[in-house]
Amino acid sequence: MEDQLCYAVIQALKDGATYADARFQADEGQSLLLKNGALEVSSFDVRRGISVRVIVNGAMGFAATNILTKGNLNTLVKHAVHRAQASSTMRRRPIAMAPAELCQQEFDLGPRIGFDHVPLESRIDLLMEADAWAVEAAGKHGMTLPGRYISLDTWSTEKYIVSSDGTEVRLRTPRVAMDLFLMAKDGDRTAQRSLQLGESAGWEGVERWDLPNRLSDEATQLTKVLGQGRAMGTERCDVVLGPEVVGIVCHESSGHPSEADRMLGRESAQAGETYLDRRSLGQTIGSEHVNVVDDPTLPRSFGYYQCDDEGVRARKRYLIRRGKVDGLLHNRETAHEMGTTSNGSSRSVAYNREPIVRMANTYLEPGDHSFEELIGDIREGIYIKNFMEWNIDDRRFNQRYVGLEAYRIRSGRLEGMVRNPRIEMTTPALWSAVDAVGDDLSFTAAYCGKGDPAQAIPVWTGGPHLRLRDVVVGGSA
Repeated sequence: MEDQLCYAVIQALKDGATYADARFQADEGQSLLLKNGALEVSSFDVRRGISVRVIVNGAMGFAATNILTKGNLNTLVKHAVHRAQASSTMRRRPIAMAPAELCQQEFDLGPRIGFDHVPLESRIDLLMEADAWAVEAAGKHGMTLPGRYISLDTWSTEKYIVSSDGTEVRLRTPRVAMDLFLMAKDGDRTAQRSLQLGESAGWEGVERWDLPNRLSDEATQLTKVLGQGRAMGTERCDVVLGPEVVGIVCHESSGHPSEADRMLGRESAQAGETYLDRRSLGQTIGSEHVNVVDDPTLPRSFGYYQCDDEGVRARKRYLIRRGKVDGLLHNRETAHEMGTTSNGSSRSVAYNREPIVRMANTYLEPGDHSFEELIGDIREGIYIKNFMEWNIDDRRFNQRYVGLEAYRIRSGRLEGMVRNPRIEMTTPALWSAVDAVGDDLSFTAAYCGKGDPAQAIPVWTGGPHLRLRDVVVGGSA
């Protein structure tokens, strides 16, 4: 495979490219879907192929194929070169690749328990057991779970990347993921819970989740929300957000607006714009307690990688530091456009998708407060542990989060549950209201959507608990 990639790069240079890279990617995985206790889907999927990117006359061309013959590689390169030539007359500014720390090594994240050591029957039995435990837990509270969807995915990705300016890297990464949807019913009333778990690991990741107990706990809490949650009116008070809510806030209101290609306008028609611009670096966007980072190097993380799809070494990136906009997510193209260096943010989900600027694991750094301290001096407030729904505008400025499991805080103590509290705030208002950050840290998995054709790529979102002072909380019916 190395010879084929090198051949494609050399051929592209002969055909007039000033830069070229070639990437082989193979994804092999198995998926299971359990619907209301019955196995609905069991599939095994294999995708492998080569893509080529070239720069010709200051424009970029991309082409991909799953037919790996020498003759087809020649055709592939010519397609990429032709596409670059065709678009070069329409570009206002030439594309170039900024200098970067390029990798020339192998990264192999070997699993402790390989997927081939876990029979299909054992996987199905695990999901059946977890489903049964969830149903039993709901039944103990006199409720049913008429809607239950549990999917379990295991897959391994291999990439080999070669470029005309020195990249030569091989990556192997196993991943596991679980998606859960539960709907609890009590008479005419219902409540719903969605949850994703994911790791870059072998089957040992699934074992760490302890799915039967996890689903039993989720079902128990969902029935409590349905049975014990009380309506509340709109009020101004202090709010404590749980790590799950903090994670989606970081991802949506800090991660996406920090994507440099979005700032440059490429994503406008695909996934929106950003409230940030080139003058925003150093601008105060929140309180001094706010430090948002994106770090692909977190061990076992769903968005883990040591080297991006342009061969740039991955590293931790600060997006907000002490309340100020500190940096953007860059690939080599956007870094050149903005006069900086790539920080290893170029990712592709498959061989036939172009690498673009992506998040990895976006989260709020922990502070030094225990949970008890966060709620301890709140006289009247709301604790929103997790969320039922969220939405945010195209510029990532105005946003809304609706809580699922939530409690009233009175005189520093949690009291009864409240139903569907919501916060609607601008990004600066939310981050500026933070006056204390917890010392805990946890993550939730997600698939971040972006691009055209669409790419849903693995990420973690997370953070510690945090406290917002004096904000408006919307009421529920």
